[in-house]
Amino acid sequence: MRVEFGRALLLVAALGMASAVSAAEEKKADAKDPNRVICEKQEVVGSRLQSKRVCMTAAEWAAKRREDRQMIDRAQTLGVRPSGG
Repeated sequence: MRVEFGRALLLVAALGMASAVSAAEEKKADAKDPNRVICEKQEVVGSRLQSKRVCMTAAEWAAKRREDRQMIDRAQTLGVRPSGG
């Protein structure tokens, strides 16, 4: 009787570990999905208290980062300085 209980307990533990591993693999696959939606809270310029939530896909965020980086590189190359007020 104890042997059967022990085997059943080991089987349940093994199934639990297998589902945890598959959940971790699924999470990794989701992290690489370019169509997953990511939301960020961004502060509104001119306000210390107000913020807005911006949601885009992972691919759109990557494109935005690339465009921002290119704009910064272009400004540094051309020597454009921001106007001071």
